Amino acid sequence: MKLEELKNKKILILGLGKEGMDNFKFLRRLFPNKVLGLADRKEFSKLIKKDKKIRLHLGKNYLKAIKKYDVIIKSPGIPILLPEVERALKQGKITSQTKIFFENCPGTIIGITGTKGKSTTAALIYKILKDAKLKTHLIGNIGKPVLSYLGNPFDKLRARAKENDIFVYELSCHQLYNLKKPAGRQAGVPYIAVLLNIYPEHLDYYKSFKEYIKAKANITRWQTKNDYLIFNSQDKIVREIAKNTKAKKIPIKGKFNLLNVSAAKEVGKIFKISSKEIAKSIKSFKPLPHRLEFVGIYKEIKFYNDSLSTIPETTIAALDALGKDVQTLILGGYDRGLDFKKLGKRIARSKVKTLILFPETGKKIWISVTSKKRFKAFFVNNMKEAIKFAYQHTEKGKICLLSPASPSFGIFKDYKERGNLFKKYISGI
Repeated sequence: MKLEELKNKKILILGLGKEGMDNFKFLRRLFPNKVLGLADRKEFSKLIKKDKKIRLHLGKNYLKAIKKYDVIIKSPGIPILLPEVERALKQGKITSQTKIFFENCPGTIIGITGTKGKSTTAALIYKILKDAKLKTHLIGNIGKPVLSYLGNPFDKLRARAKENDIFVYELSCHQLYNLKKPAGRQAGVPYIAVLLNIYPEHLDYYKSFKEYIKAKANITRWQTKNDYLIFNSQDKIVREIAKNTKAKKIPIKGKFNLLNVSAAKEVGKIFKISSKEIAKSIKSFKPLPHRLEFVGIYKEIKFYNDSLSTIPETTIAALDALGKDVQTLILGGYDRGLDFKKLGKRIARSKVKTLILFPETGKKIWISVTSKKRFKAFFVNNMKEAIKFAYQHTEKGKICLLSPASPSFGIFKDYKERGNLFKKYISGI
């Protein structure tokens, strides 16, 4: 939907988290005199009190407002399985920040997705292009709000994005879900798609794993023969998605960080950046926090923070990367119904001696571990207690690794809080 088409529509912003508020700010700049609807389950006492041209729909019945509006701009956090949302989807009422950006952005879009590794890959691609003096922006989950770059079609003097702008867009499955063919664009979207991997995740959000895969596949669905798909040829599901694209295909190989680097290199080549310059950018790249982050050595114990590990596969990769020196492993978190059998077998083969386990999945992970006799297992309810056991049961020169294999919800606000508390209590003891 073009921005001009929104002028005479009744618009509801569904979900008032970070992205929802970005949507509101953008629309308010675009339409200073328009009445806008805002809906969320939470009661916001401080919500935009000075704005007299809003209609608030807050509290447990917030979804009833959907039927009163022509266009619903849904935030990723609002589940698609809700009956009112499903109905609006079928009626074609629902759009998203991503869809609006794709249809109105005049520049070149590089889209990056995958169950794991997309943030690091996006940041690395951004650095390579930025170092090459290209006009590049990092947007999406990891960067700045995307709509802020679109400018105002009713005020040509204040337009922002230009044709020579490049947008490195980290895309989650929620942002890709229900994406349609962008209307009015001559080129495909995105110009370069990077598809890293697909593992079972967000199974509490989608009807099935198949639907999650379908959402991820949208990154390449509307590409043309003039576009590029950089894909992980070692991932069976990704390979199947790649078969159906019209884009030029570039296969890459590797696990996690090696895969991220390979993808970034290929993007650099497409923009004709020399191998020497690409290598220089990669060498000076600083890894993102909470992703197998070396925290430091305290009391002669090495600590690694891999709080972003929310699935078993990433914990397995962390054990593979750090090797036999991992003696203490901190695991567990919110239960999304994932299978921990492979992780249990990998832990059994490792040199780990101490397992520190959070609810809810801590018990499931412990059950999955074969040959339990050589392990010490401690079930804890907070990070302070976990670090106390880590210091007591990790030998000097060995590694204590936080790699939960589970989401953070429940005990922690998010993976960042979990990782930051890990770092806080390590240095505080």
